Amino acid sequence: MSSRKQINNVFEAILEYGHDEDFVPHEGDEFIPTDAPAGSAEKIEALRQRVLDGRPLWHGEDRCDYTGLTGAIRPRE
Repeated sequence: MSSRKQINNVFEAILEYGHDEDFVPHEGDEFIPTDAPAGSAEKIEALRQRVLDGRPLWHGEDRCDYTGLTGAIRPRE
């Protein structure tokens, strides 16, 4: 039986081994895409949670454009 500690995310790997060279993120059933636009608080939170959960940062089906979004319009000065 192995006494190797279970590593859940890249931060734990660095603390345990001093590097992240051998850490492999896991996808699993809970690795789902986000429709949040790049740079939004929602997208940043999704990325933060992915790192904490030991998942890859990027999902192949994450939103990759701004189609259908409405932004604030600043009047010309």
